[in-house]
Amino acid sequence: MNILENKVVWITGASSGIGEELAYAFAKENTKIILSARRQKELERVMNNCTNQENIKILSLDLAKHDELNEKTIQAIALFGQIDILINNGGISQNAIATETNIDIDKRIMDINYFGSIILTKNVLPAMLERKMGHIITVTSLLGKFGTAYRTGYSASKHALHGFFDSLRSEVYKQNIQILLVVPGFIKTNISINALSSDGSPTNKMDPGQENGILPEELAIKMIDAIKNNKEEILVGGKEKIGVLLKRFFPKFFSKFIRKQEVR
Repeated sequence: MNILENKVVWITGASSGIGEELAYAFAKENTKIILSARRQKELERVMNNCTNQENIKILSLDLAKHDELNEKTIQAIALFGQIDILINNGGISQNAIATETNIDIDKRIMDINYFGSIILTKNVLPAMLERKMGHIITVTSLLGKFGTAYRTGYSASKHALHGFFDSLRSEVYKQNIQILLVVPGFIKTNISINALSSDGSPTNKMDPGQENGILPEELAIKMIDAIKNNKEEILVGGKEKIGVLLKRFFPKFFSKFIRKQEVR
C-alpha cells in the first residue's frame, strides 16, 4: 500500500532544482500536487513534464511578499480541499563577505528562507492540528549545522529553520504532526548561480561543490523515503556530510579546516 497516494502535497521552490525533481517524484506516487514558485512559465514547464498531470495545480507566489501569503494559503487549500504535506523548499543563497553586504540583503535572505517558510507553516498548521494529521518538510542545508565564509546571511537563515522546526516538533507531536528537516550538502542545482552578491545581484557562477554535487533527483528519492518512514532529519550529500561530525566532536580542528575550503 502506498501511504502517499492521494495525499495533497504543496511544494515551494518547484520551478527548478530540488523542487522540480520533487514534483516528478511525487507525481509517480499518485499524489495531488500544488506547485509554487515565482516563475509561472517554469511551473507550467514542470507540470507539463509530470505524469498524472490532471492531479497537479499551479499557484505562483513570492516567499518574500509576506502580506500575500495568507491569501495564497487559502487559495492552495481551495485547490484540493486540504494540505496533507507542506514542503518548504523555496529559498535563495548568498556569495558575499559580511562586511561588504548591505543589511537589506541579509533581511531579504531571512524574509525568503526563514520567514516565508514559517508563515506558510503557521498558515497550514491549524487545519492539520484539527485533523490530527499532517507532514511538514523543510529543506535546510549543511550550513544550517555549521557556517563557512561568504555565506553569513544564508547560514543564519538555515540555522534559524533548525531552531524553529526542532522546537515545533516538540509542540505538535502529540497531534500526529510529523516534522522532517532535510539537510542537503552539495546538490547539483543552480542555487549558487542565483546566489546574491553583496549588492543583491545574482552571482551568475556555479560553485565547485555544486558542480560536483549529487543530482537533485537522488535527493528527491531520499526525501520521499524519509517521509514514508517518518524520519525527523536526514543528511544528504557526499563527503561534505562529515563536517557535521567534525564540528561536533572536533570543533577546533573543524574551525581550522573550514577556513581553507574553496567555497566560491
